[in-house]
Amino acid sequence: MKKALILIMFLLLFGCQTRVPVIPLLIYDMNDDYMRDFESRIQEANLMNFRIETYDCQNSQIIQNEYLEEVLKKDNPLIIINPVDRLSAHAMIEKAKQTGAKIIFINREPLPEDMDLYDSVYYVGADAKQSAELQAEIIMDLFGGNPYSLNEFDLNSDGVIQAVILKGEQGHQDAEARTKYVIDELENEHYQVEVLDIAIANFDMDLAEIAMNQLIEEYGDQFEVVIANNDAMAIGAIKTLTEHQYFDDMDMNGVIDRDTEPWIPVVGIDGLDIAIESMNNGYLYGTVLNDSQSMAEAIVELANILLNNLSLDDFSYVITDSKYIWIDYQKFVNDSV
Repeated sequence: MKKALILIMFLLLFGCQTRVPVIPLLIYDMNDDYMRDFESRIQEANLMNFRIETYDCQNSQIIQNEYLEEVLKKDNPLIIINPVDRLSAHAMIEKAKQTGAKIIFINREPLPEDMDLYDSVYYVGADAKQSAELQAEIIMDLFGGNPYSLNEFDLNSDGVIQAVILKGEQGHQDAEARTKYVIDELENEHYQVEVLDIAIANFDMDLAEIAMNQLIEEYGDQFEVVIANNDAMAIGAIKTLTEHQYFDDMDMNGVIDRDTEPWIPVVGIDGLDIAIESMNNGYLYGTVLNDSQSMAEAIVELANILLNNLSLDDFSYVITDSKYIWIDYQKFVNDSV
């Protein structure tokens, strides 16, 4: 009898020790290169006493809604959501509010009026306008830093930067902001820019390959820079440009020497590992680092505070308007190639 009681007590104690809170993480689409990397960083940053369980919403708002219903029924006190559609945030916030679950939105910012619906909702992300402005600075530096005297990358010597833009999803807040503000910033600094075309490629590498092929057919050698809303599209463009010998590793050493070999500038945003590798090999000119590592650390720390009802006064990051945690972008250019 004593042995049975001891065994029961041991099992109860063991069960209590191993039971940890679970935080659902609803990712809009794990096929997205950036979000797959971001999810991995969030998991790696989690050194707290809780487990993060990822749900792949497969770029479907219907699937995401079903997952949200599922996790709310489990009485999860906190949910991290990367929305499929930012406009869906309103309904998700209302549902969470009914159960008392707290929400951390990431990567896609809900509308301000939706964020104001509930005190226990937060957003961790970066300012898309800042990414575009830094991308514009990379382009300014490339063309010599003087809007009135462009350098050798002004191929037709007309004093105007001819550009094509690979845009993410039509209507996506980051795609719209990055497309608008990169040109606005260049023009604000007195650079003349002629946008030959804007091609929609949905932030996707394969679609960017197809779009770039169509741009080449339409404009040939007229464009002087390819501006991509993200690195995945930039890499897709580079694949197509290489096939058409805009890039040509003539000495076959694995690295493009833009001073002696065919090369055309392509710029992206995100700082993906594949983009950094492309830069190191002389293909991609520059990118804007979307600091997913710092974002991941901020998300995990905020989750721990909210889960354990700790004071936000001890949070390591600045909170704006009691809801927003902004992580700065950084320029990244490899001028040594």
